[in-house]
Amino acid sequence: MARAIRLSLDNVLSGKGGPFGAVIVKDGSIVAEGVNRVTSHNDPTAHAEVVAIRDACAKLGTFTLNDCEIYTSCEPCPMCLGAIYWAHVARVYFGNVATDASQIGFDDSFIYREFAQPRSARRIPMIQMMHEEALAAFQAWREKPNKIAY
Repeated sequence: MARAIRLSLDNVLSGKGGPFGAVIVKDGSIVAEGVNRVTSHNDPTAHAEVVAIRDACAKLGTFTLNDCEIYTSCEPCPMCLGAIYWAHVARVYFGNVATDASQIGFDDSFIYREFAQPRSARRIPMIQMMHEEALAAFQAWREKPNKIAY
C-alpha cells in the first residue's frame, strides 16, 4: 500500500496526472504498477487501476489475475471496480475512500445514480437498435466449439 500511495503522490508532484496509484501483487511481489494518466495520455480510461491491470496481464500473459491482489491509493471508481471484477483480482486494498476523492473533485456518485436509472432516463441517451442483427454474433459465439471462456 505504501508503494501505491507513493505513486499517487509522485504523480501529482511530477505534474503527469491525478492523485491515484495502484500496484498489482502476486505471491508477495509487485508485478505491475499504474498511475493516473487520463490527461497525459488523453485517455479517460487510463485510471491507475486499469493501467496496472493492463500491465500485469501483459507481463503475466493472461487475462485473469485471480491469483493477484491490487493495492490502490483510493477506493476504485465504478469503471475500475468493473475492471477489477473482470480481471478476477482476488482482493482489493485501498487507502482513500470515494468521499475523500469527491472532496477534491473526483466525484463518481452520479455514475452510481445513473446505473439505477432506466436506460431511457439516463443523462446520456441509450437507444437500442438492430437487436436481431446484433444477436448474430452472440449466436456464433454460442455455437463456437473452441472459444476461450472468460
